[in-house]
Amino acid sequence: MQHKKNNWAWQLLFVLALIGIGFSVYTASQKINYTWQWNRIVPYIIDSSPIETLANGDGTVALSENGTVVIEFDNGDPAQRIEKADDVFVFEGDLVFSGDTISSVNQQSMGVLLKGLITTIQLSIISLCFAIVIGLFAALMRISTNPLSRNFAFLYVEIIRGTPLLVQIFIVYFFLGTIFELDRFTAGITALSVFTGAYIAEIIRSGIQSIPPGQMEAARSLGMSYPKAMTYVILPQAFKRTLPPMAGQLINLVKDSSLVSVISITDLTKAGREVVAGSFATFEVWFAVAALYLVITSTLSIGVQRIEKRLSNSD
Repeated sequence: MQHKKNNWAWQLLFVLALIGIGFSVYTASQKINYTWQWNRIVPYIIDSSPIETLANGDGTVALSENGTVVIEFDNGDPAQRIEKADDVFVFEGDLVFSGDTISSVNQQSMGVLLKGLITTIQLSIISLCFAIVIGLFAALMRISTNPLSRNFAFLYVEIIRGTPLLVQIFIVYFFLGTIFELDRFTAGITALSVFTGAYIAEIIRSGIQSIPPGQMEAARSLGMSYPKAMTYVILPQAFKRTLPPMAGQLINLVKDSSLVSVISITDLTKAGREVVAGSFATFEVWFAVAALYLVITSTLSIGVQRIEKRLSNSD
């Protein structure tokens, strides 16, 4: 009972600390005389602006009984028909000119920030798939008895882990991209995959080497070849042990993907910069961008925790 009381006290203290932090941020914003306008970023998350239909040329408006707007052009071109409209801004017999607004349709679509979020998720998922393949092969080369394979894998890991990701993105885009004619998206995925693959290689290598050597010897004594023993005995155990660091690397990949904005890929970070330039709501936009990144990483963390629980129950 005493333990529960103490636990509630600490939880209450945690809530009070969060309130204190929030009040401190609010006080700081008041000192810099900043007016918070969160409503300004809503259209950049959910775009509800109507889609307007413009006249394709000069002509006369005719309205049919079913609500269809018909524009008969003066030059004899086929008439322009507008069948679906929530608001019509012209009347029967009106003269319209090319570019005039005829009607509009109400809609809701993803704003710039949500589109950037989708691009970030696509970059992360595709890069992770390639990075796992690269990391697996590099890890197997690292533990190989062949000096050539081992040295090449060691060189790859050391070079990639020893240079900044931003520099690697520039090298891939401006150098390799020019040679192989890679577009921005492909160059970004290549750089992220190669970078993350080096870290995954070390994670998998450590996981394989943590398995007792007797496991491999027992599998080989049962008549399994080395590749089969590695595939069916060693790697499943290694992946299970390396799941937490692999999850951490995935979360880092999501955050690292923000660097591809330097080569004009409109991910979440670049979308945030574009919104800031258009709305001047600097603080609101970057807080919103941080929150969207947090949603992705938190979702991944919760998913990995559930997978870990299932794997621990399967022991």
